[in-house]
Amino acid sequence: MAGIDIAVTGLGLVTPGGVGVEASWAAVCDGRPAARLDPTLADNPVRISCRVPGFDPERLLSARRAHRLDRFVQFALVAAHEAVADAGLDPQTWDGARVGVVLGCADGGPGTVEEQHHVLREQGAHRVSPLLLPMQLPNMLAGQTAIEFGATGPNLVVATACASGATAIGTARDLLALGRCDIVLAGGSEAMITPLVMAGFAQMGALSRREDDPATASRPFDIDRDGFVAGEGAGILVMERVEDARARGAHIHGRIVGYGATADAHHMTSPHPDGAGVEAAVRAALADAGADPDDVQHVNAHGTSTPLNDLAEGRMIRRTLQGDPLVTSTKGVTGHLLGAAGAVEAAFALLSIEREMVPPVANLSIPDPRIEVKLALTATSMPIDLALSNSCGFGGQNTVLALAPA
Repeated sequence: MAGIDIAVTGLGLVTPGGVGVEASWAAVCDGRPAARLDPTLADNPVRISCRVPGFDPERLLSARRAHRLDRFVQFALVAAHEAVADAGLDPQTWDGARVGVVLGCADGGPGTVEEQHHVLREQGAHRVSPLLLPMQLPNMLAGQTAIEFGATGPNLVVATACASGATAIGTARDLLALGRCDIVLAGGSEAMITPLVMAGFAQMGALSRREDDPATASRPFDIDRDGFVAGEGAGILVMERVEDARARGAHIHGRIVGYGATADAHHMTSPHPDGAGVEAAVRAALADAGADPDDVQHVNAHGTSTPLNDLAEGRMIRRTLQGDPLVTSTKGVTGHLLGAAGAVEAAFALLSIEREMVPPVANLSIPDPRIEVKLALTATSMPIDLALSNSCGFGGQNTVLALAPA
């Protein structure tokens, strides 16, 4: 399937930067961090998170619909509506059998699980909601999206931890290249900011504890980084074959020209110290795109703000990409959107290409001198012919997307 270019004709975003593509893009370009003290985590060891501001599911989806959906599905449907409208497509007229849905998430609906577990303990099993399973199962992310848009083609959810959204996009690319679908709604969504999940991350030592100044807690590649800040949200892309998009006169935001996926096979939570797995994914994506390492001009890095990830990834970029690309991590603004991160960051990388603008690494005060890459200290205007979006997850799962202009 090498040489198969897939067009992205629609983008939809719900992020801690705001609801919608323009609000989210403005936030990352301005370098406005979303991290705040979170009252829902008041009893937790770490109380910082990046929430989606002003998200009103009853207004955006209707009260009846919203009450039957976990937050991770609500995010996805709102983002998907924006993406489908942006693509200029009408679900009332498309051939649903040729429309697929491939979405990623790491955990499904833990908020619903925790709420109903409380009901179980306090009121008994007979009071547990019959909607518990339909709301919390990970596959309902794709299932509910299919119901919403009448998409009766291939329908699946992928789970590669924090690479899930990017893996979904790569899988969707393969379905289009194989002719299984004509249109795919692809991306990821996550709503894991719950007391139990965040307690688990805190006990692992994965989270930043900069509670005295939470806005600066997420600081990718900074010498004083001490962990990630959890975020929430969704990113949905409408994907089509380039020739189909051009034939219908669609606006193309950019093309997905390469996809690489690998495993570290090293440790259940720590990245390979040399970044060997993500390097292999980079090389696979470039080979798929028919490109050389020195062709890459921009990298939207995984850049979690954790000591081990940023060092391993930064050294890998320096070692592998000889063209000295400009590197950013938008997690300084959004925090780590976990299973949605790869999809949201792929959308940001496409916007960087289309609008010739690389967002800065927010909160980067003193770059770690061991990470010898060119980091975007300010929003930087530049033409981009080839960009990479890197994603990594617990279990050593890596996904890299190679992106190019329309």
